[in-house]
Amino acid sequence: MQLMPPRSRLKLPPLDLGPETLGQRVARLRKERGYTQVELAEKIGIIQEIVSNYERDRLRMHAEMVARFACAFGVSADMLLGLTEKNGVNGGRHTAKVPRRLLRRVEQLARLSAQDQRALLKTIDRYVKGAQA
Repeated sequence: MQLMPPRSRLKLPPLDLGPETLGQRVARLRKERGYTQVELAEKIGIIQEIVSNYERDRLRMHAEMVARFACAFGVSADMLLGLTEKNGVNGGRHTAKVPRRLLRRVEQLARLSAQDQRALLKTIDRYVKGAQA
């Protein structure tokens, strides 16, 4: 188990990182992405108990773990830390949350033949165009 670094004794002014703690934000993002703690731990390369401890704010996250969690969730480190808004701009690109079940289906569709993919994309395009009208 990782040891928790000592708390700083510096007297810094408070920093408003929003209503959520880092652990709460990690838990919310994990649930929004459809991951279990075990799945997220495997994706990052740690064990489930550590994910649980981060989510309950029992461990303080160091820079490498912030980067690993941000990559796993497909968000910026700033967003993960609460420095930018949930749906803010990230490097000129809007961050988009794609539900895990949709990603799974896209992976399944990618295994279809090229002809089936073209037919399906035409159907999707017609549906989206009709929904926007």
